[in-house]
Amino acid sequence: MKNTLVLFIVLLAFTACSKHNEKKNVTITGIDSTLRPGNDFFRYVNGKWYDSVSIPASQSGVGAYMFMNFPQRIRLQGILDSISQSKNPAGSIAQKVGDFYASGMDTVTIDKRGYAPIKPLLDKIEAISDLPSLMEFVGNQVKVYNSSIIGFGVSPDEKNSNMNIAQIYQTGLGLPDRDYYFKSDSSTIAIQESYKKYLTTLFQLTGSNSAEAKKNANLVYDIDKQLAVSHKTKVELRDVQANYNKTAVTDLVKKHPNIDWTAFLNNLGAKTDSINVGQTAYYDALNKLLKTISITNWKIYLKANSIERYADDLSKPFVDATFEYAKVLSGQAVQKSRGEKMATVIDNYLGEALGELYVKKYFSEDAKKRMLELVNNLQKAYGKRIDKLDWMSTATKQKAKEKLFAITKKIGYPDKWRDYSNVNIAKNTYFENMVSASAAAYQFQLAKLGKHVDRSEWYTTTPTVTAYNNPTANEIVFPAGILQAPYFDNNADDALNYGGIGMVIGHEITHTFDDQGAQYDKDGNLRNWWTKEDYKKFKLRIQQVINLYSTFTVLGDLHINGAMTVGENTADIAGIAVAYDAFKMTQQGKGNTKIDGFTPDQRFFISIAKIWRVKMKDEFLRLWINNNLHSPPNWRVNGPLMNTTPFYKAFNVQPGDKMFLPEKDRITIW
Repeated sequence: MKNTLVLFIVLLAFTACSKHNEKKNVTITGIDSTLRPGNDFFRYVNGKWYDSVSIPASQSGVGAYMFMNFPQRIRLQGILDSISQSKNPAGSIAQKVGDFYASGMDTVTIDKRGYAPIKPLLDKIEAISDLPSLMEFVGNQVKVYNSSIIGFGVSPDEKNSNMNIAQIYQTGLGLPDRDYYFKSDSSTIAIQESYKKYLTTLFQLTGSNSAEAKKNANLVYDIDKQLAVSHKTKVELRDVQANYNKTAVTDLVKKHPNIDWTAFLNNLGAKTDSINVGQTAYYDALNKLLKTISITNWKIYLKANSIERYADDLSKPFVDATFEYAKVLSGQAVQKSRGEKMATVIDNYLGEALGELYVKKYFSEDAKKRMLELVNNLQKAYGKRIDKLDWMSTATKQKAKEKLFAITKKIGYPDKWRDYSNVNIAKNTYFENMVSASAAAYQFQLAKLGKHVDRSEWYTTTPTVTAYNNPTANEIVFPAGILQAPYFDNNADDALNYGGIGMVIGHEITHTFDDQGAQYDKDGNLRNWWTKEDYKKFKLRIQQVINLYSTFTVLGDLHINGAMTVGENTADIAGIAVAYDAFKMTQQGKGNTKIDGFTPDQRFFISIAKIWRVKMKDEFLRLWINNNLHSPPNWRVNGPLMNTTPFYKAFNVQPGDKMFLPEKDRITIW
């Protein structure tokens, strides 16, 4: 489970069918009129729902945002149940997807096999006798997407964004983040102890007695902690310049003789003369630890890593052990159904094949057209906002608008689907199916090394409820999964759509100009396009966002990390502002006709609150605060609205209201 429990990655938004000119009145319900909107707008809109809704026992939260992926997985499960029972041509997408799902649903066979699928892997670790054989094993695991102590990938060169280069990054931890090894609060200590217990159980399930298992677990934890010392924090990882360290392989060979990069890269099949070393301190530390930690102890560590990697795909005792650890992190009460889990697995391993089936059943081309219209309108509104900025020079405004109108817009699904012909799938070999898909995914990545970037590639699957901005391609992406209520309703009035998916669109455009995105030019290269004075003013405004959000608390006195979440908070503030401007360009936005007693502006802001309607377990919220680059949902509503003057006018927010900020203190960046 290394690196799989950080349950987050940069994510956001949702579709219907019909012509968008056939609007319908979507009734707004659940408003708590006993509350002042200016005290807590999130609760004013969502409080009745929040107090009455129950979190399903198999989930860590309920509502919109990432938790809409739960009903999505049920949809996917319906597709998979149907296709797995059909007779599909050998080698077809339907056969691979259906048989993979069927193999994972066959828990009788999986339980009979116990941990037999990974015994050959553990035997290979046991046969390791020296550093070269250890690094050979590590490399072989990279080729099936197990990063263990070296994180390797292929992606665009941030200073030459048309070319793909080799990248290495920090890895090796079992806990979600390096800080978990060094905090001493009661919640973190409980997680540390649960992790050690989990490791102990895994060693026992693979043949160790209790004393040996506990000793091995403590040893693994100690190695983890030594690696964690060299890890950058999540705030440090936001410094894109500091994480770009393109280095000649010949220099790395001299610098890290214990890693032996020449042999390692040859094993990977990675022909390259340079690598971007994302976090140099980690690899400097690893090079030393490979000598100071004995081969015997490294073997124990690699066994733990390998068992963790596959535990949730083995027999029931391993699955149960994995859940016992995971629920301490997430607060989830019971395990997800096997069908839901397998829908996630197929989405992870054969995502575009499953996405192709999803689009045929659930996605409307009318919705795609309507969405493109919304994106184009927000883009125009953004350009007008740039023109009106009083802190930016004409020269920088021109560069900003060039970048703005160079953005590539991807909506719904890819123009071409991925080829899975080299993935071998059979109905009765779940573990082997997973390994085959992992190996194929690695070869897909490796084939890009040294080649021109394919700008048509997507980095999320079509059914996923999310959206993203890719700075090296200067693109914004909205998969079909996000294009549904409450984010988007093709039949709803403009106020709801501009407040819903409009905010998300504005958010993703703003990532082009947040603390990280602003450092990339219109072609996706890490290159300065600012005047020195303008960038200084920009950084001061970014600091305002950090300072404000650092005052917000959850779970008593647990503060939001303003520096870690600054990019997302900046995108939320500007996203609402530009969505509102775009809404005011529509016929409804220009008028004042009430629907259900609410003005167009009020419906717009209510829609914003509804798209972040989320309730989660305290454990998951704590995990969120420590790891997620986004603020919690209530602060994704109240935080940006505190800085949105039209909101004050729409709901008569006055001095004395908890959300009130004097106009001079309201943050405007874009």
